[in-house]
Amino acid sequence: MATEIRPAHEDEMGDFGRMGGYVYGGSFGDGPDSLNATANRAEWTVCAFVDGRMAAMFATIPFTMRAVGNGIPMGGITSVGTLPEFRRQGLSRKLMTQALFDMHENGQSVTSLWASQAAIYQRYQFAMTTVLRDYTIDTVDIRFHDGVEAESQVRQVTPGEHFDTIKGLYIKFITDRMCYLHRSGVLWRNNMLEEIAEDGPTQVAISYDTDGTPVGYAIYTLRSGKVNHNSRSQELKIREIIWLNIDAYRSLWQFIAAHDLVGRISWRNAPVDDPIAELLAEPRLLHAQDREGLWFRIVDVVGALASRGYMSDGEIKIGIDDDRLTPWNNGVVKLNISAGAGIAEKTDATADIELSLKTLASLYTGFRSARDLANWGLLRGDEKSVGLADLIFKTPASPHCPDHF
Repeated sequence: MATEIRPAHEDEMGDFGRMGGYVYGGSFGDGPDSLNATANRAEWTVCAFVDGRMAAMFATIPFTMRAVGNGIPMGGITSVGTLPEFRRQGLSRKLMTQALFDMHENGQSVTSLWASQAAIYQRYQFAMTTVLRDYTIDTVDIRFHDGVEAESQVRQVTPGEHFDTIKGLYIKFITDRMCYLHRSGVLWRNNMLEEIAEDGPTQVAISYDTDGTPVGYAIYTLRSGKVNHNSRSQELKIREIIWLNIDAYRSLWQFIAAHDLVGRISWRNAPVDDPIAELLAEPRLLHAQDREGLWFRIVDVVGALASRGYMSDGEIKIGIDDDRLTPWNNGVVKLNISAGAGIAEKTDATADIELSLKTLASLYTGFRSARDLANWGLLRGDEKSVGLADLIFKTPASPHCPDHF
């Protein structure tokens, strides 16, 4: 059998869509016009063709990701699949190898994905770097333990007419955070503002401070007949809460709690450091559960370290365990940080800390501390170097990405 690794041609995107419909069981539609085809471009793909037939698929969407004050190019891996008769023949590894090479050439120093199965991607040095927190709570159980009422006022608005306002608030909120994406119009429409018939119309509420300045918003849906309750059968599904100060955050929860006919509030993608549990009188009634979020990989260590923002200055030499998929990363990289900006370069000096690319992904995003990684045997270095790494890679907030792609 002859195997060819190359991007799909424009007239082959229908096959790309059909394959996506099959391998994902219709999750994103069936047939040539499935979301796998319509949301991707031919030039973003790399596929395996066996005897001329598309046997495996892969796409990389060019995103910009926030990294502590900076926006960095990120390859968003999506639509990965292989037809059953071609599995366990190494096609996925060939596509991943080619995609990582292409990202390196294109200046995308980091990549991430939503994993169908974690085991597949951990062998390619991906690390889980965000957590999605689930809440399910009744409106009658939303009471602040300190009794403090927000001063900001919330108004329910029309999403289309106020899109520029919510977009501006989102941009301010994510500026210094980690792993949030710069949202294109398509990303807004396919995620936070997506219309899902069974959930009801997409709703937006904006919080305004006492001067009338927008300081936060909530995106949600509202639909009756979802809860087995004789007088409160409505369910309110939160998609996103964005806030520029804690008063705005409180005001949005007060607004949500004022929906007297709602018997269940659910939020499936809250950040792991969301503050509501610290505010409620009975936080256990959130019924919080954590799920795995985004999986992240370093494509180019030098580029990734140089493009990230930092909260502390210093110099550290990082030794990377050998990786056959991205051999250009092997060796030691010196990172020098001044005024929050990093300069990274290869060096022949001895490393202060040593770790795998998978472990570096956890450290780089601030998902894990250097101390924890050292305690778990995943990072090697003396006490001083581990402490310095903790300071250097600290982030203002936990990494989070609420957008699926």
